[in-house]
Amino acid sequence: MSEVRWLTDTEMSAWRSYVVATLRLRQRLHRELAAAHDISLTDYEVLVCLEMAPENRMRMSELATTMGSTKSRLSHQIGRMEAAGLARRAPDPDDKRGVVAELTPGGEALLKEAAPTHVDGVRTHLIDLMTPDEQAVLAKAFSRVLEHLDGLPG
Repeated sequence: MSEVRWLTDTEMSAWRSYVVATLRLRQRLHRELAAAHDISLTDYEVLVCLEMAPENRMRMSELATTMGSTKSRLSHQIGRMEAAGLARRAPDPDDKRGVVAELTPGGEALLKEAAPTHVDGVRTHLIDLMTPDEQAVLAKAFSRVLEHLDGLPG
C-alpha cells in the first residue's frame, strides 16, 4: 500500500471551497427554479439533456450516466416527469430491448420558460463573479477532470 499524500492547507482549501460552493450553488439554483417554475434543478437538467439530444430523446442508460444517476433513480425521476407531462418513455427505435426518454411538448415549453431563470442564476451566482481568465481556467481544469473520469473503468 502506498503512502497517503495528505492535502496541503492550500489543497484542502481548494477542495473544501469546491465541495461547499458546489452544493450551495446547486441548492440556490434549485430554489430559484422551484419558486419561479415549480421544477427541480434535477428535472430541469434532464430536460436540458433531452433537448440537446438528437430528436430530443436519449437512451435511459446513457441519460443515467450523463446525469450521474443510477438507472433505478432515473427511472423513478422519469416516472414523475411522465406524470407531469414533461417527458415520456418509449422503446428505443434502434434497439428494441432498450428504452429511451423523450422530451414532450410540455417539457419543451417548461424548459423554454425556465431557462432564463436558470441562466440568470448561473450568471449571478457563478459566472459574473469571475473574470474571463478565471472562467477559462475553471473550464480547462474541469474539462481535464471530466476527461480523466470518463477514462476510468466502470
